[in-house]
Amino acid sequence: MAIYGYARASTTDQDVTIQEQALLRAGCDVIRSEKASGTTRAGRSELSLLLQFLHPGDTLMVTRIDRLARSIRDLQDIVHELRVKGAVLKATEQPIDTATAAGKAFLDMLGVFAEFETNLRRERQMEGIAQAKAKGVYKGRKRSIDPAEVRRLKEQERLGATAIAERLGIGRASVYRALAAGDV
Repeated sequence: MAIYGYARASTTDQDVTIQEQALLRAGCDVIRSEKASGTTRAGRSELSLLLQFLHPGDTLMVTRIDRLARSIRDLQDIVHELRVKGAVLKATEQPIDTATAAGKAFLDMLGVFAEFETNLRRERQMEGIAQAKAKGVYKGRKRSIDPAEVRRLKEQERLGATAIAERLGIGRASVYRALAAGDV
C-alpha cells in the first residue's frame, strides 16, 4: 500500500515546492508534479501516470482538492477511477478521505466551490475584457500571421496554401482563413 503524492500549479511562474514538502511530510512514497491548468485533465500527463500506477489499497494524496481538479465533473471522474482501482484520495490540508462517508461528502462540497471559484474568475476576466474593449484599450491578441507576407508568397512566388503554411510555420487552415477573410 503506497502513498502517491500529486502537486500541481496552474502557471509556469508558480511554484510547487511547498506542496511537495507537505506531501513528503504526509509520508508520500512517490510525488509527481506538473504545471498545468486544473480546469481539465487534458495535458496532465503526471496525473495520468499516477492514476495508472495506483493499486488496491494505495492512496493518492494532494494538499488541497483544487490542486487535483477545478471541475466537479473531473473530480468525480478521478474519484470514480480511484474507487474502481480500490484506492482512496486524501488531502493534507482538508479533511478529505474517500474511505469515509463524511470525507466523500466534504470532497463533493469542496469540488463545487473549486469549480465556482474558477467560474467567478472567468466572469471577472470577461468583464475586464469588455470594459477594456469599451475604452478602446483591448485589441485582442496580436496577429501571429503577417498578411502582407502571405499575400507576397501567394502572388509573387505563386505558392499554394500548403507551401505558404510550411514556409511561415503556420497551419494550412490559417492560410485558408486569411485568404477567405480577405486579410491578404
